Amino acid sequence: MARPVQAWPTHRMSTAHDSSLGRSVDYPGAYAPELLFPIPRAPQRAALGLGADLPFHGEDLWTGYELGWLDARGKPRVAIAEFAVPATATHLVESKSFKLYLNGFAQERIASVEALQATLARDLSTAAGGDVAVQLFEPAHFPRALAGLAGDCIDGIELDIDCYGPPQSAFLSAAAGDEVEETLVSHLLRSNCPVTGQPDWASVQVAYAGPRLDRAGLLRYLVSFRQHSDFHEHCVERIFCDLQARCAPRRLSVYARYTRRGGLDINPYRSSEAGARAPRLRDPRQ
Repeated sequence: MARPVQAWPTHRMSTAHDSSLGRSVDYPGAYAPELLFPIPRAPQRAALGLGADLPFHGEDLWTGYELGWLDARGKPRVAIAEFAVPATATHLVESKSFKLYLNGFAQERIASVEALQATLARDLSTAAGGDVAVQLFEPAHFPRALAGLAGDCIDGIELDIDCYGPPQSAFLSAAAGDEVEETLVSHLLRSNCPVTGQPDWASVQVAYAGPRLDRAGLLRYLVSFRQHSDFHEHCVERIFCDLQARCAPRRLSVYARYTRRGGLDINPYRSSEAGARAPRLRDPRQ
């Protein structure tokens, strides 16, 4: 199982449409790191006007609920896995390939939890082009607490909405001279997979310091993602960049907790603060 990982061929196609997403595939019968499908972040970031000097810090926090393997004597083991992919990683990993890769461990004999954790970190870091941190929780240590995103929920605002895509940054505005520090939450974020068209549902938290955001405008803006097609990570980066450009907060973080699909949830976090990390929690919808 612990054979060396080979680099992906430079000629390999790397758009979402070249991946296994939306296609019928067989589940792997053995460990297969080559299943991981990296997708460059650069094209989508270029569309937002971003280059190598990113205006944010953060990470993509994945949770894997369907990880199992065999111990050295052949007895099955299971764990919940947490994967933290830095926002500076050059690639994101397509989620279906991630799922297939994790399922490849089901019949692998692995000497220890530490050996499995090291293998996961090595393979995912190679695929993502950045150092991926991995933490495994066996049943005795499963995270038990459910916690909603902290902040004032804006979903109860009474207003008419008729724009569901594409995202409309013009809805965002802030009151000049009215400086606040607050955290706002909405559970109405919905976007769609850019390959399969399947809906992705999330709760989103916007924490900022600076001119007071117009809450109704923020809600309209978030709802305007409803028919938008893009990956979770790119949606959160768009929200961050649009808020920075339109409202000029002194400090900003955007955190989305997406519901799981295929045993994985993806939770991107972007912040203006260096060294900031995504809060470790599990939303009731997850």
